[in-house]
Amino acid sequence: MQNAVKAPARYRVLRGVFYIIMLVFVVLYLLPFWGTITTSLKTSSEVLTSNPVALPTEPTLDAYGEAWETLKQPLLTSLIITLGGAFGSIFLGSICAYGLSKFRFKFDNLFFFLLTVAIYLPYQAILVPLLRTINFLGLYDTYAGLILIHTVYGMPMCTSMFRSFYADLPDRLIQQAMVDGNGPWAIYRKIVLPNTTIATVTVLVFQCTSIWNEMLFALTMGGFECMPATIALNQLVGTLSADFNIQMAGSILLTLPVMVLYMFLGKYLIRGYMAGAVTAS
Repeated sequence: MQNAVKAPARYRVLRGVFYIIMLVFVVLYLLPFWGTITTSLKTSSEVLTSNPVALPTEPTLDAYGEAWETLKQPLLTSLIITLGGAFGSIFLGSICAYGLSKFRFKFDNLFFFLLTVAIYLPYQAILVPLLRTINFLGLYDTYAGLILIHTVYGMPMCTSMFRSFYADLPDRLIQQAMVDGNGPWAIYRKIVLPNTTIATVTVLVFQCTSIWNEMLFALTMGGFECMPATIALNQLVGTLSADFNIQMAGSILLTLPVMVLYMFLGKYLIRGYMAGAVTAS
């Protein structure tokens, strides 16, 4: 009887210790973000004399106004490139995954293996030949060039993610659609896409986040005409002085679109990960 009483008590102690440790990690994780917010609301003079994580004595949005003037066009550029690259890679990746998961053809496993290898191919390994190709096509420092790069580079990952979802789609639905006289394209539009909405949203969030935060391709394949916000953020750093409040405000502006995306689509993302895990198991 005493052992039975001690066991729950010991469990409660361990659970309390676990919660305390997790709370410490959460605070340490969020502390830099909190410092970014508080610094962005301070004046330049207060930034130099106050603790970074302390609340501002006189909160002001002036830093956001100055950061917005510099970043408004780059943010629009980032939005165009992100949406174009995300939808392009999702469209091609979903079609490719549909073929790999529901049809059998010669060398299909080899083709998927090569796509898997491409996922782990580092940016640096293809940077020089990719830059020469983009220059040859006349797409350097253009929206089309950056969208094309993100579409092609993101397609292997999209294909792999979609394939895991499509593999769980019952074959009888596709067979019934074929009996009704639907071709592969009609089946893709009428059967596959409507029944895998969560998969599409999951891949969309993943791709948008990846492209929005990307810097290497933007730095090497873009210039002044197509400068995304991740590169333009450096323009907030002065040559003789550093206005940390403006830099932090710019960082918040750059982070907001991704935060909004997760706020509205986060629940679908969790469902997608859970469905993918069940399928993989």
